[in-house]
Amino acid sequence: MAAPDQYLEEFFPKYNPPIRAHKHTCVGLGMEVIKRLKVLEKDFPGISKSMMLVSCDENIQDLVDYTTSFPGPQGFLIETEKDHVMAAIHVKIDGRPGIFLSDLGYHISRVVTAMADRCYPHTGWFTQSDEPHCRKDYNYQFNPQNPNYVEWHERETRGDKVKAQVSLMYVAKPYLTAVEVTEKRNLVWDLRSLLARDPKGRLTAGIYFPLKPKTQEFTMFFESNSGKQRKKLKFQTFLELQKIPDEVVEEVDECNDQLRLKDGELLSILKRLATVVTDEEYMAEVLAVNNKIVQLSAGQ
Repeated sequence: MAAPDQYLEEFFPKYNPPIRAHKHTCVGLGMEVIKRLKVLEKDFPGISKSMMLVSCDENIQDLVDYTTSFPGPQGFLIETEKDHVMAAIHVKIDGRPGIFLSDLGYHISRVVTAMADRCYPHTGWFTQSDEPHCRKDYNYQFNPQNPNYVEWHERETRGDKVKAQVSLMYVAKPYLTAVEVTEKRNLVWDLRSLLARDPKGRLTAGIYFPLKPKTQEFTMFFESNSGKQRKKLKFQTFLELQKIPDEVVEEVDECNDQLRLKDGELLSILKRLATVVTDEEYMAEVLAVNNKIVQLSAGQ
């Protein structure tokens, strides 16, 4: 009998994941924004042909090695996953090259402008989110070694600690394998969330938790009369619904309403999640599949 790894190696390259309406990852969102922006064709002839999806590798360790590799992002690069995409339009303003970027996958509520000379209307640094516990600032700029790439800098501030990372978008050509590569990569992920955002992309309510061999708790947050509430809750609490404390049920119901779910839906979801994450054998298999997809996506 074949090992699970062998089945995955045979299945994964052949599987063509569907793009599901109203349940989009970054791939579906990028395709949707391009579709909707085509109404601008009348006022801006040629814009439909100018729009494209571009690929993104997140958390680049060595910008110089990456951007100077030949023949491009597909060549001689190890551990590249192409795990994100966004929509892009190349522009020229008085002959100055630049690019418009729309990243709904990361809930950026503005179109970012990156100019090659970093002059107006270059967006530069802007605050993406500013929560009491965490602030995130983003910056997009063309890579000085290779203008085929745009650097995406992220600065995360928690108290007095600042964490920085950089990602790279390859913007020279359209990304034609977004469904076959990126959507497929995102089938399994080791961070799960169910979130609501306001029109500016700010988080308002939701739940999230990392997948670990022994995942025991999740974070739930929502708005209340006394401000934003953030709670750490044990999955074990939700295994038997009749034993959940009344105050916890009330908080879950409040979060449920702000997530715009049907009455009792979040409580039902948490009950099912509790059953899943407390199954250690199943969780080990999920994490093994995720690790294997990482290897297959990177061609290892």
